[in-house]
Amino acid sequence: MDKELLDAGYRAYTGEKIDVYFNTGICKHSGNCVRGSAKLFNLKRKPWIIPDEVDVETVVSVIDTCPSGALKYRQK
Repeated sequence: MDKELLDAGYRAYTGEKIDVYFNTGICKHSGNCVRGSAKLFNLKRKPWIIPDEVDVETVVSVIDTCPSGALKYRQK
């Protein structure tokens, strides 16, 4: 877990090889995440982010398109 991100208001979604962090307070709702991977990001599901649904490369490439910085990742 990345304590710095958690302290900054991010919520952790843990995976086997990579963790995803999301901060709803700075999200600009561009939709890049959901369009980038509906398997990884699914708004109709709880939790809506499941890192193990896709490979690590997909997690990284989709999160890198987030314009607001609301999504972060930490590889293990």
